[in-house]
Amino acid sequence: MKNTGLVHIYTGDGKGKTTAAAGLAVRAAGCGMRVLFAQFMKGRQSGEVVEFNKIPEIEVLRADRDYGFYRSMSEQEKILQKKAHDEITERVFERVCKLRDVELVVLDELASAYEYGQVDRERIIKLLQNHENVEIVITGRNPSEDLLEFADYITEMKKVRHPFDRGIAAREGIEY
Repeated sequence: MKNTGLVHIYTGDGKGKTTAAAGLAVRAAGCGMRVLFAQFMKGRQSGEVVEFNKIPEIEVLRADRDYGFYRSMSEQEKILQKKAHDEITERVFERVCKLRDVELVVLDELASAYEYGQVDRERIIKLLQNHENVEIVITGRNPSEDLLEFADYITEMKKVRHPFDRGIAAREGIEY
């Protein structure tokens, strides 16, 4: 029975998926673990990324620009975003499967990137098959069965009430 290198999935329609993953990253770093926090489908600055850059044990990988919401992106933007995501995926794969120099990897919003075909799905599956002794966290709504089959933990954040329903936009420091 394996007890290290487990897979966590934080999913659901509620707030808190990235926040939970960020908290785990900080906890792991506080215990001396080397953490790789890779973001997909996101590019704008966020409070957690600003703070991660102050913690030597946490390295952040993300696109160098924000492409916006997938459904409002042009075909060219989708191509550029996928290229950026594939580069991030390759860097994660290298660190986890070849160098083996990290102990926790967060794949923030991977579930959405996977669903929209914005990452190399075969490479992600190969990563999930070969992450011995590396804890993996995947966040995002509606993870595919392909991803769920690897999960040791599945945590669902359920929205009961959210300010967005009353027209309150995402707020800096709270939602990002």
